[in-house]
Amino acid sequence: MSSQADNVTMTGEYWLAVKGTMDVIAAAAPMVLDAVAATDLEHDDSAFCFSDMGCADGGSSMSLVRSVIGAVRERCPSRQITILYTDQPRNNYNALFRLVHDAAGSSLKSYKDEFDRLYVHAAGTSFYEQMMPDQTLDLGFSSTAMHWLRGKPVDIPDHVHAVGASGDALRRIQAQASRDWELNLLNRAREMKPGARLVLANFCRDEQGRYLGNTVGVNMFATFNELWLEKLERNEIRADEYERMTLPQYYNDVDEFSAPFSDSSSAVRSAGLVLEHMETKVVECPYRADFDRHGDVEQFVESYVPTLRTWSESTFFGALSVERSAEERQTLVDEFYAAYGDRVRSDPSAHRMDYVHAYIKVAKN
Repeated sequence: MSSQADNVTMTGEYWLAVKGTMDVIAAAAPMVLDAVAATDLEHDDSAFCFSDMGCADGGSSMSLVRSVIGAVRERCPSRQITILYTDQPRNNYNALFRLVHDAAGSSLKSYKDEFDRLYVHAAGTSFYEQMMPDQTLDLGFSSTAMHWLRGKPVDIPDHVHAVGASGDALRRIQAQASRDWELNLLNRAREMKPGARLVLANFCRDEQGRYLGNTVGVNMFATFNELWLEKLERNEIRADEYERMTLPQYYNDVDEFSAPFSDSSSAVRSAGLVLEHMETKVVECPYRADFDRHGDVEQFVESYVPTLRTWSESTFFGALSVERSAEERQTLVDEFYAAYGDRVRSDPSAHRMDYVHAYIKVAKN
């Protein structure tokens, strides 16, 4: 899910703070429209249901949703359409509906008034639960969300992310991720109509071992860990606070994503799900691309570091002891990101957060 930091609001335009996600979704759009084309729309008079799972404020997927609605209406002009946005309960749904209803003064134009017989809903329900009634979903979509685990199975003793874990900690996280992936798919299988499809753009470790923030240059998560460890070594945080800073995420590789579909006896196969296509792609960090054009280091720092904060800050803040005041905890977190900014200033050419995703299409028989 989007996992916005609790102390980072989505007032304004959150989608601009993570604008690379729009490029990821644009790369998924052909697969999504292929899924619409493969759907038997003409022999079903119920409402066509499209879900955006892990939607955040809906800005990143606005263009894709418009394209899906247009593709359905081109074939079935009078078909009713339901758009279901889902995310975790603390997501800022006010920001979502302001964007969808063009009430935010946004630079992003909504699709809402372009179509009639269109019904937009939201659910604060995790994709680790069933989000809609059985056999009502025609097309499910999710981008950059399903790497978040149901919970943190273990604190990694010497790193902040599973990409740097080893031994027992890594095995426990992998086991949790495997269970979570299967549960996610089984929930979607119950929701999907026969012939429905899922299109997922999920963070991954690709065939070359690349992952978010680790393509060329410095490793983003290694930098996170080095800076957090420096605070421990300076006695600014305690050992238990260092260890608690474990992001509850895991990036599957292609084999791990494929496993539930490859096993003929798996519950996923028994539920009727078939893997139709999967490929990996790297989408360039837009902030680094901008820097390569304008060359202004400070502008790069002021755009790049905030996007790291949007999805990681709440975990750093939550790792700090509640015995500290909220102000002290926030100061420590602010210092951490300021130190990251100093790293970027010292060698801007080494920093980038390229997106590495598996693009997955699943059908239900």
